[in-house]
Amino acid sequence: MKPQLNHLIVWSTDRDAAANFFSDIAGMGSPTEFGHFTQVETGNGVTLDFADANGDRHGLHLAFLVTERQFDEIFARILDRDLPYWADPRRSQPGRINHHDGGRGVYFSDPYTNVGWEIITRPYGSGPHVGQSEG
Repeated sequence: MKPQLNHLIVWSTDRDAAANFFSDIAGMGSPTEFGHFTQVETGNGVTLDFADANGDRHGLHLAFLVTERQFDEIFARILDRDLPYWADPRRSQPGRINHHDGGRGVYFSDPYTNVGWEIITRPYGSGPHVGQSEG
């Protein structure tokens, strides 16, 4: 199985207004709240997660749903290449992974783009939220 696009973070000056605008224009269902995101779900299950930029975020965030085995393989390559990684999108937990919804997740960057990459083994909101992170 190839990794599946799960969600994109859309940085905005007003996440609720931006999500409602897009949802309205595209004729989609009402946005929902998840943590510090206002989400709009697309027809193929990918969510657009609108977040307040706070002036310090720009670029693109892409998250991929992967199997446990793929997570291990990708995470090993992140470590092999000595790439910086975090347990959270705000980059306040460096060198750690998260266990949200009973799965594993990690955020990382690359030296060539301003894309914030993420891999997760469980979609957010799909299970019990476990707030612990590990290195």
